[in-house]
Amino acid sequence: MVSFSHLDDSVPESHWARHLAGRGVLDLADLYPHGPGRLVVLAAHPDDETLGAGGLIATLAARGTAIDVVVASAGEGSHPASPTLTPPELAGIRKIELRNAVARLAPQARVHFLDLPDGGLARHRSALDAGLAAVVGPAEHTVLAAPWRTDGHTDHDTAGLAAAALARTRGLPLLEYPVWLWHWGTPDDVPRELVLLPLGGAAAGAKAAAMAAHVSQVQPLSEAPGDEALLSPAVLAHFERDFESFILTRPRRPRDVFEDLYRSSADPWQFESSFYEHRKRALSLAMLPRPHFASVFEPGCSIGVFTAELAARADAVQATDISERALALARRRLDGSPHVRLAQAAVPLDWPEGRFDLVVVSEIGYFLQPSELHELAERTEAALTDDGVVLLCHWRHPNEGWELTGDQVHEVFRARAGLQVLAEHCEEDFRIDVLARPGTPSVAAQSGLL
Repeated sequence: MVSFSHLDDSVPESHWARHLAGRGVLDLADLYPHGPGRLVVLAAHPDDETLGAGGLIATLAARGTAIDVVVASAGEGSHPASPTLTPPELAGIRKIELRNAVARLAPQARVHFLDLPDGGLARHRSALDAGLAAVVGPAEHTVLAAPWRTDGHTDHDTAGLAAAALARTRGLPLLEYPVWLWHWGTPDDVPRELVLLPLGGAAAGAKAAAMAAHVSQVQPLSEAPGDEALLSPAVLAHFERDFESFILTRPRRPRDVFEDLYRSSADPWQFESSFYEHRKRALSLAMLPRPHFASVFEPGCSIGVFTAELAARADAVQATDISERALALARRRLDGSPHVRLAQAAVPLDWPEGRFDLVVVSEIGYFLQPSELHELAERTEAALTDDGVVLLCHWRHPNEGWELTGDQVHEVFRARAGLQVLAEHCEEDFRIDVLARPGTPSVAAQSGLL
């Protein structure tokens, strides 16, 4: 993350004007055949929505688009040394300013405050995910806008990551707006995907009025030290342009990603031919505390290679995958196994009924957003029988394009109060954890050796 202060000298706006000339133009009608029906704008703090996307809000509102503004924190930390206002008092003022600003941009817009702590969004990521997802809802014909995920401010970056994860999951166009980039950045820091939205006179005027409505940020709170204006004229100049800037990510649902993957290869991870995969499965099976299970659930079964090995040690196996093409290959492999049921589903949303004495969560956790991962862990624990077991196995290196790591997935499960570690294996490339209910006896105890 970049290190900067709002007190630093801001990059002159004339510098940016030269370097942004000639950028591509954002065509809002290109996002949906009949244009966006709804715009949801996420702001880390009051004023982000205006600085980064005020013109977008005004432009779409004038076209009849429904507008929702989601504000993660009330911005109570903007003046930590203020001698005149406490953080709660400042939060109240900034909420009023936010409503006044949005009213100038889109009078019919709905405003949603999540009331998460200013400066602490990263620690409250699950609540941020859940709050944003609740507002976005089914998301038909919706465009999501949010701070750029590498803007350099921890709250902006966290908000951007949350929006990117939800946009990917729901298949939404995502418009990321830089705010602090213009203050600290260089032309080399500007993403190639950045496009410009020209603002008409009405939209530009509405944005200027909305910026002025954030009085606590653009004017001093008082003459006293600690009450200085947060946004200097040099910073505000970056938002007085006749255009706004966005990094556009077009929608691509996880299901589409994996369908494309299986179209390009019938075994994209080389489950059948790779010694690495054979060894990993052998270690996973060897760590299970019993030779046989009554009922197994395996989400993310892919082409069914591990499913077939689980089936040899179970009375019944229920396996799901997000990709229909992968399931077609799994059905062919498991054609002679009537005790195996295969279905297209995405966890944690499509969780099956019933209880299981083995749930296998292998190589899927990092494809979720954090709130979904926590829900997956909760559902897994709730679905276990009294002697049930969870088998976790995940790659430990980065997955390009996905936010979570294998280690983070395992730590979420291991943090569950209703689960304890029965066995663990960790090496440079992957880790395996076997979890069970607290008090579950060891394999030696189960075998009568103790």
